[in-house]
Amino acid sequence: MDHGERLARASEEVARLRAALAADPREAAAVGALKAWQAQRLARTHRDLLGDPRHAAAARFFLDDLYGAKDFSRRDAELARIVPMMVRLLPDAALATVADAVEMDALSERLDRVMARHLGERSGAPIDAPAYAAAYRRVGSRAERERQLALIATIGRSLDGLVRHPMLGRLLRLMAGPARVAGLSQMHDFLVRGFQAFRAMGGASTFLERIEHRERVILEALYAGASEGWDGPLPEAAPPRAGGPARPDGPAREASAPNRTVSNRN
Repeated sequence: MDHGERLARASEEVARLRAALAADPREAAAVGALKAWQAQRLARTHRDLLGDPRHAAAARFFLDDLYGAKDFSRRDAELARIVPMMVRLLPDAALATVADAVEMDALSERLDRVMARHLGERSGAPIDAPAYAAAYRRVGSRAERERQLALIATIGRSLDGLVRHPMLGRLLRLMAGPARVAGLSQMHDFLVRGFQAFRAMGGASTFLERIEHRERVILEALYAGASEGWDGPLPEAAPPRAGGPARPDGPAREASAPNRTVSNRN
C-alpha cells in the first residue's frame, strides 16, 4: 500500500471512530477524561522538555497536537477533504509523515476507547496510576503499544528531516491564504505548528531520544506489572564515575529503574 492509500484509509478510520464517539455522549465523556489524564501524565514525564526554551514548542506540539485531549473533529473533517490534494502536491517523504501521524491517531483512538470502557466499569472512580496501569495491560496488545511507540519515533525523525526540505516551508506559506478560503485553516495550522516547532530546534536528536527512551521505560514497567511510581518524571542517569569514561556529548539518558514505566499516548 502506498502512502496516499495509507493516508486515505487512516483518515476514513479516524473520521468513523470520532463520529461514533460523538454519537455517544457518555462514552465521549469517558474518553475525554482518559485523554486529559494521559495529557497530564505526559506533561509530568516530560516537564523538563516543556520548560526548555529549545524543546518547548516541539514538546507542546507532541503533547497537544499528537496526543492531546482537544476536539479534533474539525481537523479530521478538513483532512478528509484534502487527502487527494495532499497526494498530488506533497513530496513523498512529507506524505509518508502525514500518513504515519494519522495512522497513529487512529490506533490511539481505538485504544483510548477500549481503555475508557474498561475504566468505566469502576463505578465512576477517578483515574489514578494503578487503575490506568491495570487497564493498560488488560486492553490492547503489546504489539499495538509497540507500534504506537514506533510511530512516535518515526514521525519525529521524519519531521526533523522535512524541516530541511527547502521547498516545504515555502509551500506551507503559500497555502495559508487558500487554506483559510477553503475552510482548511485548522489542518494548515497543525502542519505549520509541527514544521515551525521542529525547525526551531535546529536538530531533534536529543529531544527524540529522550521521549523515546522515557516512553520505552514506561511501556516496559507497565508490562512488568508496575502499578505506582511509573507516571512521574524519570530520574536522570547518574554521572560517570571519577576517572571513568566521560558521558558522550548528546542527550542525557535516564536510568530505567525497576517498576518504572512509560506509555505511549496511552
